[in-house]
Amino acid sequence: MPKSLEAKALKLALLAALLALGSAGLGAISLTTLSSSGLASKFADNRFATVASPESIEQGSRFYGMSCSHCHGDDATGTDDGPDLHYLPISNAHIATSIKKGIQGQMPNFSRKYDDRQVATIVSYLRSLR
Repeated sequence: MPKSLEAKALKLALLAALLALGSAGLGAISLTTLSSSGLASKFADNRFATVASPESIEQGSRFYGMSCSHCHGDDATGTDDGPDLHYLPISNAHIATSIKKGIQGQMPNFSRKYDDRQVATIVSYLRSLR
């Protein structure tokens, strides 16, 4: 196979692998890829997220325990007050927006309690749940 065709084949194979990874829901947020601004653009498409570090997931777990477990349960499987948060079928941007802005009549907003980086760790934690 000529070198240019090999390069194209490799690029297509890598693209297919990235798309498969994203569609499998394995794309968690890496804290190192985030800045304190532009949260929505960083979360906009799960296919472009990277795997979160164990430290990011651990920090997100602590924030979850402080603010979310009251309604969603210690293990995030849900309670009468909040739904199960495992395998959420929504984008990371939607999760982050829900945390920051809340859901009218269903969930309080946490925009004054957590900054964008902290919200990113909570999203990382939620994406790590199995």
